[in-house]
Amino acid sequence: MLELVKYAAIALLLSLIITPGVIKLAFKVGAIDKPNSRKVHARVMPRLGGLAIFAAFALPAMLALDFNRQFIGLLLGGVVILVLGVMDDLKDISPKVKLAGQLVAALILIGFGTKVENLTNPFGSDPIHLGWLSIPVTVFWIVGVTNAVNLVDGLDGLAAGIAAIAAATLGLVAMENDPAITLVAFTLVGAILGFMRYNFNPARIFMGDSGSLFLGYTLAGLAIMGLAKSATVFSLFIPVLVLGVPILDTLFAIIRRIVNDQPIFQADKAHLHHCLLASGLSHRQTVLVIYLIHGALSGVAVLLNELTTTQGMLILLGISVVTLIGANRLGVMGRLPQPQEANTKSTTIGG
Repeated sequence: MLELVKYAAIALLLSLIITPGVIKLAFKVGAIDKPNSRKVHARVMPRLGGLAIFAAFALPAMLALDFNRQFIGLLLGGVVILVLGVMDDLKDISPKVKLAGQLVAALILIGFGTKVENLTNPFGSDPIHLGWLSIPVTVFWIVGVTNAVNLVDGLDGLAAGIAAIAAATLGLVAMENDPAITLVAFTLVGAILGFMRYNFNPARIFMGDSGSLFLGYTLAGLAIMGLAKSATVFSLFIPVLVLGVPILDTLFAIIRRIVNDQPIFQADKAHLHHCLLASGLSHRQTVLVIYLIHGALSGVAVLLNELTTTQGMLILLGISVVTLIGANRLGVMGRLPQPQEANTKSTTIGG
């Protein structure tokens, strides 16, 4: 426990020290985010925040784990993702290039031994062995989560806070089976919290794609590594709950765009945070409400380890029903707002 606190504290301190320098660097190299009709900030903001998070996380994590093979793969793939994000923060790159980079990073992780080899069977005692399907399933999970976290990066501190909650939850769930993953997860929490000192509303810096893609990738990898040794019936559902808000927001975006006959990858202003803002909540209230939702889902993920199969299934069913009702009432899955509706009140808020 002392080791965990020590390395998390080092990451926190490094993040607090490094981030102001990254702010200056972002302005110097032109890595800035300008306001437009789809965004909710009203002034030019520096990005590249992922550089600060990566440096603050990687240095103490490497000291803690020495030459752990899976962690090296996670870190090398993270470097690929970071470079990809930095390129996009400096000058927007095409979706095809982003996807290619994410595929490379996912394959690096797989090459170092991290992949989804089995799925627990909720209806039987024997796990489902994936065989050759383990590679495409792992790639799909990593790329999907990476982009899901990127998708929710729409308000000051939102993606960072969600990632911190997710990392802490993964650390708690892995504590019994793999203390090393717990240490890495809480080191990541420390790096994120230090960055949030400058990213929470009113933000002084955005994490940019360098941050959101790196966090999504790292969380996806840690979820596989941390739950690989779990034998619980619900180990299949735990990572989905831990990353519930990004995953659900992405799923609802796909449904919404299909319903409205829009391209799936076309950006819109009907994500969860947009709908909460449109309902009258302030920027900070919106972020805190989403933290609360995400924290509740993460709490259920931890609780599932202690429940019987019947109890767990009933809770999952209840969560599913509440989620669908809430999403429908907020309009997250329904008709896209018209241009005049999309102009929700927003002044000095960002992502």
